Amino acid sequence: MGYQEFTIEGRNAVIEAYRAGKPIDKIFILDGCQDGPIMTIKREAKKHDTLIKFVTKERLDQMSETGKHQGVIAYAAAYEYAEVDDILNAAREKGEPPFIFLLDNIEDPHNLGAIIRTANLAGAHGVIIPKNRAAGLTATVARTSAGALNYTPVAKVTNLSKTIEDLKKEGMWFVCADMDGTRMYDLDLKGSIGMVIGNEGEGVSRLVKEKCDFVASIPMKGDIDSLNASVAAGVLAYEIVRQRSL
Repeated sequence: MGYQEFTIEGRNAVIEAYRAGKPIDKIFILDGCQDGPIMTIKREAKKHDTLIKFVTKERLDQMSETGKHQGVIAYAAAYEYAEVDDILNAAREKGEPPFIFLLDNIEDPHNLGAIIRTANLAGAHGVIIPKNRAAGLTATVARTSAGALNYTPVAKVTNLSKTIEDLKKEGMWFVCADMDGTRMYDLDLKGSIGMVIGNEGEGVSRLVKEKCDFVASIPMKGDIDSLNASVAAGVLAYEIVRQRSL
């Protein structure tokens, strides 16, 4: 699958994109604009849980590639999102206990793409990301994933904590990465497991962390106190891989 351009400019174009069912990650709207088409776009955005940002005309002009944004620019996903059930079904089809990556507000598209690549290589059945305050499936993410996005389903959910609760009913349990946790080598990471990786700067949010069954720390010997989010995901994921293969 090729990587086309994923910005949509103009009021009618954005409205038609929603009507066509295109997955839109976020919308930038001219601050103070309240006319009919803009109100329609706002309603559609709310209905689809799309993140809206109100910006100045100067900012829209900088973002615009056509010069005809009409006060609105939308970012559409490069790939279609899966459903959480699709990820669980992928595990069932392989006859394996589910192994899922859950990303708590990863904002850097390069990190997201790298984590999706790791998820594929580690044999995870899918990745779950939140709808708001996080990178979506842009062309940068697709390129950075090195093709993994063609094979690894990514689901987008409104509430990550609620999703964890729902998956616990399916028999899954959850481990998140945090420097204050138990050494990952001392935890039993086998079985149906969800691995939670937090935001690049703030780590796993308090509400999500409280839903996790275990908190795993990655041993570090250097002079700084944290790993890049995608590197942390790889290290913890491969400890899970090691234990699942015993």
